[in-house]
Amino acid sequence: MTPGPIDQEKQAVRERVWTLLDEAKAVPPDSYGKIPGFFGAEQTAERLAKLDIWKRARTIKSNPDYAQLPIRARALEDGKLLYMAVPKIAGLKPFFRIDPSELDVPAVQAAEKATASKSAKRVGIDEMTPIDMVICGSVAVNRSGARIGKGAGYSDIEVALLIAAGLVTEETTIVATVHQLQVIEEGIPETTHDFSVDVIVTPEEVVECGNRRRPGGIVWGEMPKEKIQAIPVLKDREVG
Repeated sequence: MTPGPIDQEKQAVRERVWTLLDEAKAVPPDSYGKIPGFFGAEQTAERLAKLDIWKRARTIKSNPDYAQLPIRARALEDGKLLYMAVPKIAGLKPFFRIDPSELDVPAVQAAEKATASKSAKRVGIDEMTPIDMVICGSVAVNRSGARIGKGAGYSDIEVALLIAAGLVTEETTIVATVHQLQVIEEGIPETTHDFSVDVIVTPEEVVECGNRRRPGGIVWGEMPKEKIQAIPVLKDREVG
């Protein structure tokens, strides 16, 4: 599928931020094209853990990227139930369920993608409980809460599926944890299926965002057929 103008604009933002992070040596050398595993992620997790929204949360859903590993580990250390997305939303059970009361390895190891893939229980959406906080990986965010991922669309699909199931609600807080250089001042183009974040946390600051934006669920009219066929949980739920 040929990228449209919005896709091209988003990609230009990604490339600019990846280059900026690389030139500042804020990320490892292999971060281009990925959710950046930025230096300072541990401090970001500590800053988030001091917030009341974190202290109140009992159930956390997170992306599986390395950048958010310290937050996933902190969630388990703090006794929170953790759901982690299976990479590429593979299978009809597209989330790992990691219960801190059942760990037989240190929290930071249990929160790793490789460990979860081997030992964590995989669950379907109908087996999950309501989510208090969503942690989403991002390449860029702005202070109004608009975000851009790496371009695969998995975070948007995960959140849309959970909204459709009633597991992400108006009570759920969506948080982006990023390096300060990933917080940009300009506008970010958004489409119907994009969600915004409520809070941005960096090693240096916490930003409370306005203009909350969430889809009502999967926007089937914007979902490419090849994407539906490639993701079993979408194919299973396809309408129309």
